Amino acid sequence: MSDIQRSLERVRARLEQATLSAGRAPGSVRLVAVSKFQPASAVRAAYAAGQRDFGENYVQELQEKALELADLPDLRWHMIGHLQRNKARVVVNLASTVHTVHSVELARELEKRVANRDESSQLAMRNARLSVLVEVNLGGEAQKSGCAPEALSEILKTLEPAQHLSLAGLMCVPPHSADPSGAQPFFNELARLRELHGGAARLPELSMGMTSDLEYAVAAGATMVRVGTAIFGERPKASH
Repeated sequence: MSDIQRSLERVRARLEQATLSAGRAPGSVRLVAVSKFQPASAVRAAYAAGQRDFGENYVQELQEKALELADLPDLRWHMIGHLQRNKARVVVNLASTVHTVHSVELARELEKRVANRDESSQLAMRNARLSVLVEVNLGGEAQKSGCAPEALSEILKTLEPAQHLSLAGLMCVPPHSADPSGAQPFFNELARLRELHGGAARLPELSMGMTSDLEYAVAAGATMVRVGTAIFGERPKASH
């Protein structure tokens, strides 16, 4: 058994325990393995251990890995980093889900780009809509992307009628805290915003929680957690 397989099993056990402790149904929280700065071989090892959802932060890195791992049939890429409008045309041919829509302008750009995406891409061949989540900057941190809570309504209204996008939910990255419980109020606030804007019927997904605080995220209602370090170990330094 590889180190990555062992780590994945530990994370899955943590996730299962967190789900049970929160009184939620087994399997109701999806694990997205964050493979930022990890080699394609690490993604391949996690795939061999049954992992299918992988999150990338940078478009160039996503492109490179998607090309190298194109032989893995049901691997699903998630764009979880800040997305600039000029990179949208690339992402729509690779990612099944974008977690970081932060403006009306980006929402419109993604809709336009999905409508005109490369017909040879796997997503286009499946005639799949692009699943999108709106990132909310709950900490008001200037260095982080995401919309302000008061801008959320307008973005949702732009996404909902889109013909080529599927509005899936909300995402947040809380301010850093040395104590994992420090993220709890932000997770609770994202769940509250979901209820304020139509609840799970309109926004089924809540993407929140990482290696250190996934238990708190699951308790608050996360449906997707984004875990990197606990699966792959400490990230190598950026190569670009």
